[in-house]
Amino acid sequence: MVALSRSRTVALAALFGSVVFISKVLLPSPFDKALVVVQAIFLGLGAIMLPPLGATLVALSGGLLTAAWRAPMAFYTVSFAVIYGLLVDCLCRLLKVQSREGEISRSRLVAAVTASTALVGMASYYTTALAFQLVPRNLTLEVGILVAGTLSGLAGGYLAAILWQKSIRHIVRPPSNRVRAAAQR
Repeated sequence: MVALSRSRTVALAALFGSVVFISKVLLPSPFDKALVVVQAIFLGLGAIMLPPLGATLVALSGGLLTAAWRAPMAFYTVSFAVIYGLLVDCLCRLLKVQSREGEISRSRLVAAVTASTALVGMASYYTTALAFQLVPRNLTLEVGILVAGTLSGLAGGYLAAILWQKSIRHIVRPPSNRVRAAAQR
């Protein structure tokens, strides 16, 4: 767990949310529901770095920015973003992605992000296709979105774990010898 002040937590969530927003507005709907690898990465990192509701803060930030861009569907954009963040946070806690010592289980993070992505992607697509009929029903497109979204979630969870384990944790956490030296002073 990274100990950050409240203002730094909000700033980091806003930064991550801004990156999510940029990745979302580059793709038209419904393809934005299938290619969510960037969103999955930053929600996974948010869940790790900003517990207990880091992914939710990141998703809310990105959702509000996206809603401003896609105003007619603002309520649903923010709703699905928050649901996605909550699912990532809840599944990360339920699967105990982070141990008490702060170590991350790569496979559990991948599972949490993948399951969240698949569930929210399906719900979001079906709301778009069935409830609002903004896109025509197409079984090939639906299966493609489900598969691509799930694979994007899988890749995002994996990349978040790799980013954390290979570099980010070394930036935000001091090496253990520095901690010992500081404790002895």
